[in-house]
Amino acid sequence: MVALDSYLDDLLARGRAYFSRDEALAALGLKSPALAAAITRSIKKRRLANPRHGFFLILRPEDRITGAPDPVKWIDPLMKHQGIDYRISLLRAAAFHGSSHQAAMVFQIIVPRQLRNFDLGRHRLQFLYQAAESFAQVNTPKLVSKMKSDAGFANVAGIELTLLDCVRYFHKAAGINGVAQIAKDIGAKANPRTLAKAAAAYENSAVRRLGYLLDQVGHGRQAHALEPFVKQAKTMLPLDPAVNPLVKALARVHERNAKWKLLINETVELAE
Repeated sequence: MVALDSYLDDLLARGRAYFSRDEALAALGLKSPALAAAITRSIKKRRLANPRHGFFLILRPEDRITGAPDPVKWIDPLMKHQGIDYRISLLRAAAFHGSSHQAAMVFQIIVPRQLRNFDLGRHRLQFLYQAAESFAQVNTPKLVSKMKSDAGFANVAGIELTLLDCVRYFHKAAGINGVAQIAKDIGAKANPRTLAKAAAAYENSAVRRLGYLLDQVGHGRQAHALEPFVKQAKTMLPLDPAVNPLVKALARVHERNAKWKLLINETVELAE
């Protein structure tokens, strides 16, 4: 449909590569079935992509190889379309802050609601839930940075939240060793006072694990800021809860780290 093609060209000329169904209806004056048919044809021609209901991406020729632009270019308008606050975190955030060892194969977003993951072309978006109260406590301008792309800005966890998110969702961040590498790479940049303040919104177990890892990689100031949280701990917990000994009795022979009240059931290995 000529009307839709012209609308898409006009948006691109103004530097905007996305639109909502309602915006298109208002701009084109079409009835809903006619617009839906035109959009379906454009999707089949690989001129449009549809990450969520009612929200569309305009694909430039260079985007058609991967099926969609880098999500950093459109995650902000998508989340605004859905009315949900967010922050990019874990591996992509760690790479943004300088953890070059982390290849971010998945684009990971922390949100205060349960959302389904989805694939768009070669991109995989993974949504990780944080309880709304805790999310609101930390998803603030002081703790969230901005990631710039040629399409604008997107919210990305600051260094302190990146560390805390990675250790809380360690199974999605390349495991304990992956988190240890991130702690080594970017931990020295964390503000100790800011880190301790943000840690109050996280489970005590995650904070202790992060403190231990920061200690192990030589970031003593940041680790020291988390030591007060150990006083709140009532029991020893495993460093890596994903490791299950073949014989339960073996769980008792692991090194006990009294400083962080952790059972060291996994050897931390780092890249050179």
